[in-house]
Amino acid sequence: MDSLHRHSVLVEDGKVKEVEAEAVIIGGMVLDIHATPSVPANPRTTTPGKVNYMLGGVARNVAECMSKLGTRLHLISAVGLDMAGNLLLEHWKSAGQSLEGIQRCQEIETPVVSNIFDVKGELAAAVASVEAIEKFLTPEWIQKFDYKIGSAPVVMVDANLSPPALEASCRMAAEFGIPVWFEPVSVVKSKRVVSAVKHITFASPNEDELIAMANALSCGDLFRPIEKNNKTIKFSTQSLFHMLYPAIWVLLEKGIKVVIVTLGRDGVFLCSKGVPRFLKNDSKRSNPHGSNSDLYVSINSNCPPNRFCKAPVVEGSSKMFAVHFPALPASVVRLTGAGDCLVGGTLASICAGLDIVQSLAVGIASAKAAVESETNAPSAFSMAKITGDAKSVYFASKMLSCQSML
Repeated sequence: MDSLHRHSVLVEDGKVKEVEAEAVIIGGMVLDIHATPSVPANPRTTTPGKVNYMLGGVARNVAECMSKLGTRLHLISAVGLDMAGNLLLEHWKSAGQSLEGIQRCQEIETPVVSNIFDVKGELAAAVASVEAIEKFLTPEWIQKFDYKIGSAPVVMVDANLSPPALEASCRMAAEFGIPVWFEPVSVVKSKRVVSAVKHITFASPNEDELIAMANALSCGDLFRPIEKNNKTIKFSTQSLFHMLYPAIWVLLEKGIKVVIVTLGRDGVFLCSKGVPRFLKNDSKRSNPHGSNSDLYVSINSNCPPNRFCKAPVVEGSSKMFAVHFPALPASVVRLTGAGDCLVGGTLASICAGLDIVQSLAVGIASAKAAVESETNAPSAFSMAKITGDAKSVYFASKMLSCQSML
């Protein structure tokens, strides 16, 4: 193995240990039960349809997506010695992934989420039994893998973690100078950002999670979700950004470096306070010629790097740097894995050495592949398809005007 893929770190016994540089993903492994009716469901009775077991959990989905794009990674999680745990671990092991970071014991009940969809494939209701993530994915367990965190190109945490575990994970990464990605998971759990905000580099909320995070960080109820009940109203990209701008600014003011707001069919906003340092394609930062060199070469040759590097704002400026990325048209099969694969595709690209604009284009292409799949992460990615879709998104991305909001 090339020595550039290894880092020397100090371990507990005072010895220096050579470890492989791997992205570290911390959070839930969950067995999803998906129930999809074949006809519109009626209350208080059974409905014909299909019930499937799906391998899920935000962290697990992100990690699977990244691994299928060629990224070396280390997953830190917890599952039980039960049927659900066995299903999750058998698949993870068969994919050639290490089980070292996954805690198992008799007391753990493997997290399970039961999802009920409507006939269009959209989530109608769900029941989650995921207490084990908070109870067993403790700061002490995560601390065991500090040598992995210290050599990682990036650390991702999902908000299924308890606030103490979340804070400990982010602080540990920050002490090593490792960028941290916070995935909010849900409106309720997104508020846990408060415990770790000063250590977070990237955050990827949807509109509702963004509002919840801004309110939690403001210690008030200043922001309201955008009402979209009237489907005859179509907001322009600029007007939608104008409405979300104050909430985005709160996250940036509190210390998050890059806010990525996912908007469903309206695409994605990439925002930072001044031009982010991740805007520059820097191969020295994460060594693109590793296990995912194919991704680096393919995207870099089709999406020329440093697209917005000459933007008229600078790091530390009071102005916001903001870019809109359109969504891709897709033949939707299931929507549940889209957000996780957007994160996974973006992180895989960052680890490969691509800049944040290139990386987010790959993330959106990965999300499209996910919604066209029966599973939360596609069984495989076509590099040609990912590259073609990423290229479409990349060249359609546009900077947004912030002047009227300053």
